[in-house]
Amino acid sequence: DTLAELAASIREHGVLQPILVRPAGSDYEIIAGERRWRASKLAGKETVPAIVERFDDSTALEIALIENLQREDLSPLDEAVIYKKMTDELGYSIRNLATKLSKDKGYVENRLRLASAPDDVRDMVAQRYDTLSAAYELMKLENKRRRQSLAKQIIGGKLTLLRLHDQVERILHPGVKTPKTEPVIPPLRDDALITATRKLNEALSELARAIGEDGQGRIAEGDRQNLAKFLTISRARLDNLVARLRSGAHA
Repeated sequence: DTLAELAASIREHGVLQPILVRPAGSDYEIIAGERRWRASKLAGKETVPAIVERFDDSTALEIALIENLQREDLSPLDEAVIYKKMTDELGYSIRNLATKLSKDKGYVENRLRLASAPDDVRDMVAQRYDTLSAAYELMKLENKRRRQSLAKQIIGGKLTLLRLHDQVERILHPGVKTPKTEPVIPPLRDDALITATRKLNEALSELARAIGEDGQGRIAEGDRQNLAKFLTISRARLDNLVARLRSGAHA
């Protein structure tokens, strides 16, 4: 228990960093350091060192939220809720929030998407933090029953990310065939990579629908050769990225 560990440290060394409070009538409101205050009470301390500042509501909220972001036990869902409060209540744009927190813009976007996800998707992430990539796939589905069924398979380890992507695509686009074979790929953890690969998957799926199963899709004749050249160049770029990744893995 981290609170008990902090209390043990306070018994031995005292509170090394004062908490931050502001006046609230005849009392004080804790702005930052609630865990230190709770641990101090657990350690039997009657008083705790504090710095008193007269913050307005907006500043107090921002300080409290940023303090919470620094918690060691912060979950992806907790982080998502904090990001949403900072955009909804403090008026941060996604770009400004990313700059403020030194995060990638895609990382912030994904957390905000998670904050607005249906309850069944957030429940899945709460049970297994490594299902974030799957969560973004499930958010594409409006049918709650189907989401819950797929989420149950994901939690049980019976459905890989690529197979989930194929099933979601079949639900959204029932007339398009998907490949029957798939390599088993572990889910990504880095949000910037999750965003990039999600966009790549969506672009490839859209291209597949446009081209059609027999190559006679809705692409104008004049664009076919140009698209073939573009995909050939893109394949070379992807091969180069794969080579760089494999080279780095063996460096």
